[in-house]
Amino acid sequence: MSIWRSLSLAALLLLGACGSSDNGDSSGNAPQAPKITTQPAAQSVSVGKTATFSVTATGTAPLAYQWQRSGTAITGATASSYTTPAAATADNGASFEVTVTNSAGSVTSNAATLTVSAAAVAPAIVTQPASQSVTVGQSATFTVVATGTAPLTYQWLKNGTAITGATAGSYATPAAATTDNGAIFKVTVTNSIGAITSSAATLTVTAATSTTDVLTYHNDNSRSGQNLTETVLTPATVNSTKFGLLHVLAADGLVDGQPLIASALSVNGALHNVVYVVTENDSVYSYDADTGAALGHVSVLGSGETPSDNRGCSQVTPQIGITSTPVIDRSAGAHGTIYVVAMSKDAGGNYYQRLHALDLVTLAELPNSPVAVQATYPGTGNNSVGTTSFDPKQYKERAGLLLVNGTLYTAWASHCDAGPYNGWIIGYDESTLAQTQVLNVTPNGTQGALWSAGGGMAADSTGNIYALVANGTFDTTLDTSGFPLQGDYGNAFIKVSTASALQVTDYFDMDNTVTESSNDQDLGSGGPMLLPGLTDSGGIVRQLAVGAGKDGHLYVINQANMGKFSMSNNAIWQDLTTALPGGVWSTPAYFQSTVYYGDVGSTLKAFGIQHALLATTYTSQTSMSFAYPGTSPAVSANGSSNGIVWAVENSTPAVLHAFTATNLATELYNSNQAASGRDHFGAGNKYMTPTIANGKVYVGTPTGVAVFGLLN
Repeated sequence: MSIWRSLSLAALLLLGACGSSDNGDSSGNAPQAPKITTQPAAQSVSVGKTATFSVTATGTAPLAYQWQRSGTAITGATASSYTTPAAATADNGASFEVTVTNSAGSVTSNAATLTVSAAAVAPAIVTQPASQSVTVGQSATFTVVATGTAPLTYQWLKNGTAITGATAGSYATPAAATTDNGAIFKVTVTNSIGAITSSAATLTVTAATSTTDVLTYHNDNSRSGQNLTETVLTPATVNSTKFGLLHVLAADGLVDGQPLIASALSVNGALHNVVYVVTENDSVYSYDADTGAALGHVSVLGSGETPSDNRGCSQVTPQIGITSTPVIDRSAGAHGTIYVVAMSKDAGGNYYQRLHALDLVTLAELPNSPVAVQATYPGTGNNSVGTTSFDPKQYKERAGLLLVNGTLYTAWASHCDAGPYNGWIIGYDESTLAQTQVLNVTPNGTQGALWSAGGGMAADSTGNIYALVANGTFDTTLDTSGFPLQGDYGNAFIKVSTASALQVTDYFDMDNTVTESSNDQDLGSGGPMLLPGLTDSGGIVRQLAVGAGKDGHLYVINQANMGKFSMSNNAIWQDLTTALPGGVWSTPAYFQSTVYYGDVGSTLKAFGIQHALLATTYTSQTSMSFAYPGTSPAVSANGSSNGIVWAVENSTPAVLHAFTATNLATELYNSNQAASGRDHFGAGNKYMTPTIANGKVYVGTPTGVAVFGLLN
């Protein structure tokens, strides 16, 4: 054999040896065992749905797969993913894993659990929205109850149009207007399966039928000035677009007394909300409070008499008739009774003060009415011959009447400071008009009038009376119990027991009272107000009262311990010495732990209360000021919500203002806002205190009562 043939044969044998090896791939590398890079994930499905489990693996191909359920191989499940049959509840909790194999080995995945829930259900409505009926100014709430697989979504519709933001199971409308009457509300409920729309619910809106009474000055005997049952007048409805002057109820003279309201009163066989108006011409009027229709009018002048002249004093001018706010008792007499005090004179120059009891429907005098106001009291003061005497020509009833436990209380002021005069509180049995109680608060001195700036004495739940006395004699020499030795309480904040004979049982007088009285800087220029029980920081409920006069202080009194008198300090609950720099000729109001005061030439201020303490400075104030005599605010609200503070500005023209109770800087409305003087109601009147009831606001004027309300 040749050498070349031998070499070729050797080469072929070598190549054959290499090509016949079965270890390694065609490239000559060792095979790689499978490795799982993405494990199967647990799956959740509802009954009837399928679940898919997947695995990702690497390794030398080919890779073979075998899925197992709870350790048992699944026939035909030999791919990298496995889709189950439609799941049943019995499949809940089953575990699935996969083994991946190749020529180099195998690997088994982690187990993945199948969770099977009940089948998804389309929404169904089990309680349809119900039709609602509300009065103007109220909100209506529509509610639906639906079932179906969560999550459920909601969309409410009004007259077929989706309502922005109305995406809950209930929907509360804004304050309803008459234009909302007949509106149709539906709701569409949706989930992943489908949607369903409810039946229609109709909104019926009727005129307000609230029957709120205002039977005494500032609404109650605490003189809070708050009406908490107002549903029509809200911050959403009180603006110059929706709210304004409706009409003016005509009267024959200056209206100084606050208009009063008796609601749902039967007059001539029909129910009326009735507003009562008194004038300085000694007239009493009744009007339908809603329509303005005249219902009654009576003059309480005696035969041949006229209203009094102004007694040389410009405070009430040009005549004096009925100055104070009356009081109404709806349970007295056949139809209820309104009590008024009137001043008059006859042709012979004699002056009279009389207390009248008038039927609430007919305005006729009731039995024993009227009664002339006369009184005496032991003392050595003015008109004294061992007793002091009440001279009717020297006084006017400026403070509102007070009705406590069947007794009518009158409080008397002078004409300017024209003497001689004292401070008188005189009580009458409301059934018989017999005089039952008398108190002279300066019996051995002078002055001490009870002005209250048209406000009124206040009374607590046990019948104690609280009053602010004007400048006058105060005995700085005290008895052993801390009371003035001669019983003279000029310039004091007094508490008077009505249990038997009227008696001062506690008081406060400022340390510089003599100087203040000498300078006519009296406390009695303002009206008192009692606060509801307030809890202090120690958990004790305190019964407090507030009062302010000309000296700029805001005095906060503890009714249980008023502080009496000391020449060195004012030992009272709080003395806010600079709170009311303009001085006060008005009565405050209260709402939701806030006291509202309007001092002269200054802003209307809110003083918040925490732990039975008033804030030492105002917590909010109006942006505008109120000229003399400041303003006596009133509050309307629906419970604790929708609070509005109302105030009248004594200007020409007069202006009615409305502010949000939570922030007086926010003015909702004033009667100058509407174009062309639409809401002007005449010149100002310093005794104007607004009355708010049943969707209306009533303001006394020099010639009648302006009535404000919703315009549509």
